[in-house]
Amino acid sequence: MNSFRLLLQTMHPRIWHCRLFLKIRANLWPFSSRADALFTPVNRHSLAGQTAHLPLNNTPSRSFWHTVILPLFCLALFVSCVAEDPDSAESVPAPETTLKEAYRDAFLIGTALNSRQISGQDASGQALAIREFNAVTAENVMKWEVIHPEPGVYNFEAADAMVDLAEKNGMFIVGHTLVWHSQTPDWVFHDEEGNRLTREALLERMKEHIDTVVGRYRGRVHGWDVVNEALLDDGALRETLWYEIIGEDYLARAFEFAHEADPGAELYYNDYSLELPEKREGAIRLVQSLQEQGAPITGLGTQGHFSLDFPSLENLEATITGFAGLGVDVMVTELEIDLLPPAFDYLGADVEMSAELRDELNPYADGLPTEVQDQLTERYKEIFGLFLKHQDKISRVTFWGVTDGDSWKNNWPVPGRTNYPLLFDREGNPKPAYHALIELAER
Repeated sequence: MNSFRLLLQTMHPRIWHCRLFLKIRANLWPFSSRADALFTPVNRHSLAGQTAHLPLNNTPSRSFWHTVILPLFCLALFVSCVAEDPDSAESVPAPETTLKEAYRDAFLIGTALNSRQISGQDASGQALAIREFNAVTAENVMKWEVIHPEPGVYNFEAADAMVDLAEKNGMFIVGHTLVWHSQTPDWVFHDEEGNRLTREALLERMKEHIDTVVGRYRGRVHGWDVVNEALLDDGALRETLWYEIIGEDYLARAFEFAHEADPGAELYYNDYSLELPEKREGAIRLVQSLQEQGAPITGLGTQGHFSLDFPSLENLEATITGFAGLGVDVMVTELEIDLLPPAFDYLGADVEMSAELRDELNPYADGLPTEVQDQLTERYKEIFGLFLKHQDKISRVTFWGVTDGDSWKNNWPVPGRTNYPLLFDREGNPKPAYHALIELAER
């Protein structure tokens, strides 16, 4: 029987995913004592109620079963599986309930799309995103260095494709990001001679960029991360070139320009580690200041670059309730759970920080241990339990990537690591955490 089991496995890579349940009784099979062991993989992945019965009488001899019946049975099963899934090498069976369906009455469930998924080069990743999520954020293709790499030069091809794809599939679209100190070309802040721009010149450059980008997608992109990561961990404003040249009001002006370009779009402030008490208080002060200046801010996004032990549920809840008290939408915008050892004593997500690869910083290069997989599942469950508790305050939860292989955490802050921070593995299969979140939503 071991040879028969091996034959089933090797004949077709998806043989175990066939929707076939074989009901075996002792009087139906000449060696039924091992039937359960033989068919356990099929039963585990099948749908109950689809049965196939073997003849009840005239049980043939063992040799006849081996030489005639078993080969014919294998061939029939193989053909059935291929017929059901003609693209079996690439596709993944769809679950009965998707994330967006499970959480449709709570909040939007989003993901960030990379350029390969947008273009269709990663067709399976694109299909998975469409199946599971009802909101999309441009991971990189709308950042200044990509969409506006040189003075007077705009590259809209990838951004156009993402908006077209999302519209075709009825998805909520988030543009990311308009004003940020990182991934913004140096020319933005300097003239042709390399001198820093004046306040007026930089405001004009900011306005021209926002008018062009937001104006192009007016009425199509539903929300924009207008200003990104303007705060330090102590809650003070980061002294970026935007701040140094324009002054503190650069944030309010960015929101004003975005609203002028598309009065119907939602406009957000977005930052990481807002669960740190000092930074949370700084964000609250910032939003209050913007509101006092009349800036049209409609939402606040806490990115959600979490780990197994950061943040505490108490601090996460304080952030949600504190932001909701400002009268703006609250969103979790870039969620993942980092499973790897920290490279240094730092809880943020500053993309300019980095560390060298060492073996002890990459412990799961050959696969994730079961106990760590279980920890990931429990962590996602407790976090989403809190999200569901405050679903009246949260409008969207977006994961920062589709599969583990897409995550930026494989290369930040240490390049070349193997991380497992999302709900789908590198082949696009749902992980135990995925199933746990579906069950949590359906309670």
